[in-house]
Amino acid sequence: MVVADAEVDGRRVDIEIDDGRVAGLVAVGRGRGEARLEAGGGAVVPGLHDHHIHLMALAAARSSLVVGPPTVRSAPAFLAALRSADAALPPGEWIRATGYHESVAGEIDGRWLDGAVGRRPVRVQHRSGAAWILNGAAAVAVGLDDAAVAGVERDEHGRPTGRLFRADEWLRARVPVMAVDLGAVGAELASYGVTAVTDATPIEEAADADLLAAATDAFPVRVVLTGGPGLPAEAGASRARGPVKLVAADHALPALDVLTGGIRAARRQGRAVAIHCVTREALVLVLAAFEEAGTVPGDRIEHGAVVPVELISRVRELGLTVVTQPGFVAERGDEYLADVDPADRPDLWRCGSLIAAGVPVGAGTDAPFGAPDPWRAMAAAVERRTGHGRVLGAGERVDGATALDLFLAPLDRPGGPARRVVVGAPAELCVLGVPLAVAVAAPSSGDVVATVAGGRVTFRR
Repeated sequence: MVVADAEVDGRRVDIEIDDGRVAGLVAVGRGRGEARLEAGGGAVVPGLHDHHIHLMALAAARSSLVVGPPTVRSAPAFLAALRSADAALPPGEWIRATGYHESVAGEIDGRWLDGAVGRRPVRVQHRSGAAWILNGAAAVAVGLDDAAVAGVERDEHGRPTGRLFRADEWLRARVPVMAVDLGAVGAELASYGVTAVTDATPIEEAADADLLAAATDAFPVRVVLTGGPGLPAEAGASRARGPVKLVAADHALPALDVLTGGIRAARRQGRAVAIHCVTREALVLVLAAFEEAGTVPGDRIEHGAVVPVELISRVRELGLTVVTQPGFVAERGDEYLADVDPADRPDLWRCGSLIAAGVPVGAGTDAPFGAPDPWRAMAAAVERRTGHGRVLGAGERVDGATALDLFLAPLDRPGGPARRVVVGAPAELCVLGVPLAVAVAAPSSGDVVATVAGGRVTFRR
């Protein structure tokens, strides 16, 4: 195969591909290959790597009712969406809604949902992915009254409110199996030029890891699994294993010894850790755990939504990588400006300051909790503008080339040197319809005209 007339590192060449690797970079018109892909002078960069995504949740979200911003922004619109879904579904089927945020109708509970849809089971996922809200019919169906799982919120009388925090595995085992189309997710990711992802879901059950591995056998995107500390080493054996995923949950921070124990358990598996960390308090706890347990190459802070300036040096000295989601500035920035403590706003979703301080920074989309298009995240890293056009963290801006590099590092080293299109490298390529200088000036997935993975075309516009 040959990708003809491609801009690579500022010069125009033909890219010869053989046996899944770049076999040659030769003068335009000299490339040889059985198949030919015309780049027309457009830039070719390595395929993008999304360093933090949730594949099964993304597939499920594509089949769910969206009830949060920007699609739904008010309580009447939320009620209308639920009731419309109720009227359209056959009796007995569940409504699965995603993307809810308090800006729509406040902190809802099961009783609130009963006022919207009373007879049909309804479950609503918070935009953060950390909570589900069940109406009364759903609570009865899953046996919420008798649930002994942590994360079930109860009122002063001990009755469940319908709100569950970080109880996904418990809930998943008690709700109807939902058919999801991972093939469609793979095709969508390939259309953005993505060739590899790290699934950052803290899976604990071997069956779930095996299901994800099997479902991505024919995936056009390479997948690395993280999984929680309890996931058996042999689970999902056909997929490479990344760091162990630990969670410093926003609603209930773990004790220091619990978090330290999770890090040490990962070390016994010979693995690094990736710790979900969103708040200022969580970061203080996470850094203390790393200081006690020690760090190894590959240890990561996932999200780092709030990094106080006085803690940046500690992050760097511990050798930690931050895997951030700059896309949230554009997607949620207006809510941040309305809801986040003003003292925390300068520290939100740092990027440029971390890089300048020598902290390795990689990026992910956190889809489906963020948009799965990495180019939107790059644009947000460059512009730092909210949906209403306000600037959030102007000092955290990076240039377009740096924003692209956030998605070009190896999967096992986010924040490391960006991969390059060189002879001998894997033929994971993102083909753009414009020169690189044009693409990074205004990042957009609309510039992606083809994607190559494993030496074959996985997307062509």
